[in-house]
Amino acid sequence: MLQKPMNVLAVDVGGTHVKILATGQTEPRKFPSGPALTPNKMVEGVKKLAGDWRYEVVSLGYPGPVLHNRPVADPRNLAPGWIAFNFEKAFGRPLKVIKDAAMQALGSYKRGKMLFLGLGTGLGSTLIVDGIVEPMELGHLPYKKTTYEDYVGQRVLERAGKMAA
Repeated sequence: MLQKPMNVLAVDVGGTHVKILATGQTEPRKFPSGPALTPNKMVEGVKKLAGDWRYEVVSLGYPGPVLHNRPVADPRNLAPGWIAFNFEKAFGRPLKVIKDAAMQALGSYKRGKMLFLGLGTGLGSTLIVDGIVEPMELGHLPYKKTTYEDYVGQRVLERAGKMAA
C-alpha cells in the first residue's frame, strides 16, 4: 500500500542562523542564532517563522554529533542544554535529528561516492558511499596548535577578514 507523501519542515541549526524550509515552499526563512541560543529559543523561533506553513514532520540538522536521533554533545557555538532536550515533544510532531552537514550533503547527493565539505560558521563534513551516510567531524581534528576550524569558517573571517581567508 502506498503511503501519502508528508510535508516536511527542514530546520538547519547553525552557529550564526537557524534556517527553515518546508515542502512546497520556495523561499527559506531564517533568524539569528549564536551563543545565547537555547533549544527552547530555537523551537520558539522556528514555530514563529513557520506559523503559516503546513507540515507533518520535522527534520532537524544539528551542529554537533548525533547518535540514535539525539545530540550527544552540546554545540560549540550555542548555549548548553541540547543533549537532554526533547525536540519531538517541543515541536509536537514526529522528528528526525541528523548532523547538519549530513542533511546538507543529502540535499545534493545522487549516487555513488560523495565527500561533502561545508564552510559556514565552522567546517562541516560528511561522507556518503552508495547511500550510506557517515557524518564526520573533520573540522575538530588537530591542526598545528588548534583545529582546522580555527583556520576556516566564520572565526577566521571575523579575525582576519575576507581577503585573508
